[in-house]
Parts: sequence; structure tokens; C-alpha cells
Amino acid sequence: MATLSPFLSKTPLSNTPTISFSSSISTPLKWKSITSFSPSGSSSSRSRRRIFIVQSKIREIFMPALSSTMTEGKIVSWIKSEGDVLSKGESVVVVESDKADMDVETFYDGILAAIVVPEGESAPVGAAIGILAETEAEVAQAKAKAASAGAAAPASHPVTSTPVPAVSPPEPKKVAESAPSGPRKTVATPYAKKLLKQHKVDINSVVGTGPFGRITPEDVEKAAGIAPSKSVAPSAAPAALPKPAPAAAPAAPLLPGSTVVPFTTMQAAVSKNMIESLSVPTFRVGYPIITDALDALYEKVKPKGVTMTALLAKAAAMALVQHPVVNASCKDGKSFTNNANINIAVAVAINGGLITPVLQDADKLDLYLLSQKWKELVEKARSKQLQPHEYNSGTFTLSNLGMFGVDRFDAILPPGQGAIMAVGASKPTVVADADGFFGVKSKMLVNVTADHRIIYGADLATFLQTFSKIVENPESLTL
Repeated sequence: MATLSPFLSKTPLSNTPTISFSSSISTPLKWKSITSFSPSGSSSSRSRRRIFIVQSKIREIFMPALSSTMTEGKIVSWIKSEGDVLSKGESVVVVESDKADMDVETFYDGILAAIVVPEGESAPVGAAIGILAETEAEVAQAKAKAASAGAAAPASHPVTSTPVPAVSPPEPKKVAESAPSGPRKTVATPYAKKLLKQHKVDINSVVGTGPFGRITPEDVEKAAGIAPSKSVAPSAAPAALPKPAPAAAPAAPLLPGSTVVPFTTMQAAVSKNMIESLSVPTFRVGYPIITDALDALYEKVKPKGVTMTALLAKAAAMALVQHPVVNASCKDGKSFTNNANINIAVAVAINGGLITPVLQDADKLDLYLLSQKWKELVEKARSKQLQPHEYNSGTFTLSNLGMFGVDRFDAILPPGQGAIMAVGASKPTVVADADGFFGVKSKMLVNVTADHRIIYGADLATFLQTFSKIVENPESLTL
């Protein structure tokens, strides 16, 4: 398996009392000062020097970041067991990233004192998965540290149901009923003043019920002993109580015999990428291509180990040389990158997921070397041994379902790329030539999905025209 060493770094000891360790030392360093003297009996001739001794040699083994998109890893297996003596550079554990399984080795000699994360369980990147002690004297302390870490982990994320706090209705504001002390100016509405004059009512004898003590027509009629000519407007209805938030709809019950299967690390990574791709505005362009000449070339080079995937990848790379905008990428929505390399990623279905091994510099490799490289990548992908740069450096993706008889389909644009080509099957089709004569030729349909922020319809159309010419006249593929 491929190896990666993400553990620790150490600065060699020198003659000075300064010792530097990486931040991975979890136990605080305890320093002990020892004074030594020269063997001379004269106190005046005695020299004194101070020696610092590190008493703690316990280190944590962290979950490494095996790719730029990895946020957590799963322990596939522990190659070493608790109590095993480790040597620098020796593989300790196999970790499953979002795309591959990798051996992780240690940079230190020591004893694997405790395994914090057992096989089959996952941990976030940077979390402690094991404890390494330098000598047997620290093993007991390391195990105690691992036990405390294991007990604290579930406690740090308690799963409790939080009751929704009851929403109490706001208390209505009380209007001061008592008028301010001292003389005040009595205010009445125009119609109330007219009624006061008409019924000869003293304004000072009327108590106003309107806003801020204003006298209303109803107040005047009441003071004059006259039935109100119109009904008093009802008081404002109290504010409606806020409605409680609707409870979350209960999950639909499973059908009899159904089971819930959690995502694997790879499936979770694919799901994340597909959701991320929804934020990119894309469009699709299809193009029919006659493949008789390509099929004939394939029959010639097939005995030499050349695959149809390699032929299509080479043709796409040659077309991208002439249309670099299709090889560009936009990641922030504010600028785009013209990629200097043409790296063709090819979708490969593997057990439990999907991965896209990358043919780097596909335009610069000859067809036979490209085919050999592709065969190696597929073998590594199916055994989950790809290195990160072998699956996350693509600038253009090719997805070929034609081998399954699919005549056409649309592909989802991978995040961080400008375009992806979906290749359908080549099938006999009746076509008319320039002179109007009918014949049967093999034709395949390709659909390209592109990022419309950087690639426009004319760009994609001219790229497909170039790709079609290369496929229909494939002699240049073997040069």
C-alpha cells in the first residue's frame, strides 16, 4: 500500500539546553535541573553547568489529512497492536480517506501504548487515534491518558433533546389613567366641540376617553345624557399570540424489511461534491461524431494494450490544447484559472463508490505510454491505493458509459473544473453523405456539461468541432 507519514517532527538534541518538539506532545514537559561539578576539590575551581532532562515522552498519534477534501478518516485496520514496539518509518495503521486506503507510518521509535480509535470507527482529522510512549515506564501513564480521552469524547458531545422554551405572550402596555397634576389644556375633536356647543355642555365637565385624554363625540353625548348616535368603536384586539413553530415532520416509517445503511467515507465525499456542484451554473451541448475511423484504429492498437478510454482521453487532450478556456476552472466566482497542465480525469466505478484517476499531462504523453499509465491507475483505484495527486488534480473529466451500451447521458460537473464530457456508445446509424446517398456508419453522441461562468456556448461548440475532427481522422493520435 502507499505510505504517508503525517505524525510528528522532531528537532535533534544539541549541546545547548534548548530542546524543540512539535506541537504533538500532549503532556506538558516537566523539566528537572541537575547541577554537576568538576572533580576538583577547590570550591573556587569548581565549574557548574545545568542539564535539562525531559521526563515526559508521551506523544499522540493523530488522524492525518490524506487529501485536501478529507475532514475525517476511518480506521480500516491497526497493523500494530497495543504493546508492540515501533521503529521509525514503520507502518502502524491503515486509514480510509474519502478516496483511498493508506498506510500511515511513525517518525518515532517507541511503544504503541494505547489505541484510542478502534478498527471500523471514524475520527476527525487531527484527533488522537493512538498514544505512543517512548519507554515502558510511560506506558501506564499513556494508557491512563487514553482512557481519560475516551471517556471525555462522548461527554463533549452529549446528545440530549432540548425542550422548546414556551413563548409567553407580551404583556400589553398599561396606559396611565391618572392625568398629570396641575392645570391642563382640554383637547376635543372638531365634531365633539360642535356637540358641546349644540348641547350646551361645559367642556371642563367632560372626561375624555380618546388618545391622551382627547374628548370624543361619544364623551359629549354621554355627558349630555344622550344615547350615543353610533356605537363606540371596540377596543383594539390584543396582539395575536405568536404561533409556536411547527414541529418537525416525523420521519417516514421504513417499509417492512428495509434497513438504513450509512454512507461509507467515499460515498459521503461523493455526496458532498455533488451537492457543491449545484451552486455552479452549467449548460450542456451535445454533438454527434462518426467513429468508423476510430473503431478501425482501435482494432489495430488493441493488441498492444491500448484501450478506447485512452484513445478518447488523448483526443480530448489534443482538442483542449487548441481550446484552453475549456480547460480553465473557476472556484471563487470572481476569477478563473487558466490551467497550465492538461490533466484528464476519467470516472471509474469501483466497489462502493466512484473515483476519477487523473492522466496528468495527457497531451504530452504518446498513446502507448498513456494507456500503460491508465492501466496502472485503474489497478490502484480498485485496490484503493491512489495517492491524493492521482485523483484530485484533474482539469477536465471524461465519463464513458458507452461500454455499457448507453447511447447518451448527461454528466454532473465536478467542483473545481470547467467541463466534463459524457461519451455514449458507438452504434450503426443510417446517414446521408454530401451527395445524398445513404449509408450505414457508426455514430456516437457526446454531451459536454460546462461552467457557464467561464465557458460560453460558442467555446464549447468549437471545442466539440475540433474533438470531432480528431476522432474522425485519428491518425494524429498515434504520433
